[in-house]
Amino acid sequence: MSTVNQTTERLLDAARGVWEGYHAHPFVRGIADGSLDVEKFRFYLVQDYLYLFDYARVFAMGVVKAREPAVMRAFASYVHQILDGEMDIHEAYMERLGISRDEAEGARPALANLSYTAYMRAVAEEEGPAEIAAAILSCALSYEKIAKRIVESNPAAAEHAFYGEWVRGYAAEGYAEANRKLVALVERLTAGYTEAQLRRLADIFVACSRYEGMFWDMAWKMEM
Repeated sequence: MSTVNQTTERLLDAARGVWEGYHAHPFVRGIADGSLDVEKFRFYLVQDYLYLFDYARVFAMGVVKAREPAVMRAFASYVHQILDGEMDIHEAYMERLGISRDEAEGARPALANLSYTAYMRAVAEEEGPAEIAAAILSCALSYEKIAKRIVESNPAAAEHAFYGEWVRGYAAEGYAEANRKLVALVERLTAGYTEAQLRRLADIFVACSRYEGMFWDMAWKMEM
């Protein structure tokens, strides 16, 4: 285990089996080989767009809970990155699919989406900055891992006429760099954490990882 990212490696180890399931998921495989039904992707896109607003709210709670200005700035930078960066991928696809911003923002969240974001918001309300970062980390890192595995197994996927933009976005160095900073934040916030505190972080991380799997299921089944 890396001594630099010791906490993060522990969290990843705890969720390894769950994460392996992402790569085998039919929705992810459909993006990888370009066979995914566009209507399924359209459903996913709107749900993920809604999800990102609550995701940003969780980061914003990190600003509220943080006691150090540097930690406040770190959480605040991610709010900006989500609202004015990651959403660009979604809005570009929305334009291609004829989905207006008003339509997406007025859509009804699916039950799996509501459950996932409610859990993250509860962590953000009830716990501290490190626990907030652990709740966020699963989504951030798993998308990078998924996109990079897709490129490793099928380099042509990054150039697919439709799904290539999604793959490139999450496999990009800029996205990876933001994740490295998030990992560094987790390590900073958990320095000196007790075994009991680390177990709690792992519980949060595994729960959010399972919710990520449920999100892929929801998208594949187009299940409200």
